[in-house]
Amino acid sequence: MGTAPLVSVRPAGLARREYWLFAVLLTCAAFIWQGDAFAARLSQPAYLMGIFAWLFVTILGSALSVVRHADRLAMRLGEPYGTLILTLSVTVIEVASITAIMLHGENNPTLTRDTLFAVVMIIFNGMVGLSLLVGGLRHREQHYNLQGANAYLGVILPLIAFSLLLPDFTQTTPGPTLSIGQSAFVGIVAVGLYATFLALQTGRHRNYFKLEDGDLLRELGEEPRASILPHVLLLVAYMVPVVYLAEQLAVPVDYLIETIGAPDAVGGVAIAVLVATPEAIGAVRAALANRVQRSINISLGSVLSTIGLTTPAMIAISYLTGHPLVLGVEHTDEWLLLVTLGVSIVTFASGHANVMQGCVHLILFAAYLMLMFQG
Repeated sequence: MGTAPLVSVRPAGLARREYWLFAVLLTCAAFIWQGDAFAARLSQPAYLMGIFAWLFVTILGSALSVVRHADRLAMRLGEPYGTLILTLSVTVIEVASITAIMLHGENNPTLTRDTLFAVVMIIFNGMVGLSLLVGGLRHREQHYNLQGANAYLGVILPLIAFSLLLPDFTQTTPGPTLSIGQSAFVGIVAVGLYATFLALQTGRHRNYFKLEDGDLLRELGEEPRASILPHVLLLVAYMVPVVYLAEQLAVPVDYLIETIGAPDAVGGVAIAVLVATPEAIGAVRAALANRVQRSINISLGSVLSTIGLTTPAMIAISYLTGHPLVLGVEHTDEWLLLVTLGVSIVTFASGHANVMQGCVHLILFAAYLMLMFQG
């Protein structure tokens, strides 16, 4: 009797495929041994930008590798578990990066808010807009499960309202902040809504998010029965160094904000780009392959995990470390957030995606970029 062939991992092949892991480990070693010497020369503009670019590219490459292995797991486990692994992995990177920068140097109480807002703008407008645009240009009109999109929005909207809008209207504390009781309520609600959504997504309503991924597995050149263990181990191997490298990235980011006078939002935008870029690539590729359902799962799942998990995590870390936390968006950001949410409701209300919807979201993304510097 024949048996299924075992998947072998040859060291030479692994080294070729996972060369970035060696680059990440070498970068960690360099900063462990020479980190203080690097920091001492940040007053030189070219050196500052070089260190920032080195760390940023290394972390971004690690995040892309995390997404690559999460993608393989996604194809084997199927939806919604695959997208769940992807979004949770990226959320860990996000929380680690925010915490490292928040706890380093002078306190930046708006960092979490800036990051959350940037993630929402980048994903809801940039990622969704580009995915719908390129998908519409190639396939004219694409279709997705309306029930799944509505399930995502039904949880995302109140979470954003509690996290980024409510602090502007409470009167217990001055400014766009929350009291201890209000923060605890928001954290509990966020975790509770996210857990309820997961129960729906992985339980009785899996069909809202389920995809047939056998063809994509074959496109990846792997068998559906291949072992998942190598991808699990490599996913963890890429994620662990990111926590250390995020702490090193905090040094040039703080120098930019505190010494050179860059906008406070720079730190939040840098983190948002790091966590959103890998998922943006996956979402756009899925739309180009006419898998718009997967594209929407990645996009909306990323926003949901960011608000539902990052917010309570950062509230807890803020109180445990004694660092104040400002969550409420203000002025033009508040207007742009409300418009984005309204347009998103319209976009995901039909079950059909086309070029026009993509153009509208990209215009809002352009407005976000413009207002960041001329708000």
